[in-house]
Amino acid sequence: MKTICIIPARYASTRLPGKPLKLIAGKPMIQRVYEQAQKADCLSDVIVATDDERVCDAVKNFGGKVMMTDPKHRSGTDRLAEVALSYKDVDVIINVQGDEPMIPPKIIDALGNAFEKNPDLQMATMKCPMSEDEYNDPAAVKVVTDLQGYALYFTRSLVPYPRNAEDLKVYKHVGIYAYRRDFLLQFAAWEPTPLELTESLEQLRVLENGYKIKVLESDFKGVGVDTPEDLEHVNKIFADLEK
Repeated sequence: MKTICIIPARYASTRLPGKPLKLIAGKPMIQRVYEQAQKADCLSDVIVATDDERVCDAVKNFGGKVMMTDPKHRSGTDRLAEVALSYKDVDVIINVQGDEPMIPPKIIDALGNAFEKNPDLQMATMKCPMSEDEYNDPAAVKVVTDLQGYALYFTRSLVPYPRNAEDLKVYKHVGIYAYRRDFLLQFAAWEPTPLELTESLEQLRVLENGYKIKVLESDFKGVGVDTPEDLEHVNKIFADLEK
């Protein structure tokens, strides 16, 4: 089975313009993400997908592989699908976000291995236990699963409802995805669905069309970089690690 990683990276960002090129301990953020992905054993290739020449040049400068994509794409999934069209011999595509410079390679391997074990699996993602201070934060996406670990729903609201608080277990969705290549192309071709538009959560399109998403559990909560404060925080982490 051939598995690749695609990292969508847009230069434009409302809260942090030029985000992929922001320096983290002396290296552009997109390079940090790329280097982490390269450490995963399950991958045969890592490709950055971007719509900006500056990001493209930065990736080439550190020796990475990059593909220019249509700037009119409405989502990262569409950008992912455009790259997937050029890799016809690939079985599984793992989507790592371009603002996750600390993504553990073992997370990528866990997703890749899930497809090795289950030939019927079409899509997978991750979850982790959520801290209580995020329960009512709409930016922290929650996920509930069935007894076999497949997603029942993703939402920005607190779920499950804590009627019996002593049994409350809330899980945070970690935004890394893996797809069978053919399923990714199918998913990207579907029109947005009502719940997807209501919650602004693209993965709901899959559930609304009657397909399953396997959700693996991890203790990795993600250290995404969306604001200048996030960037400062991650730089401090890297500085401590490199002491």
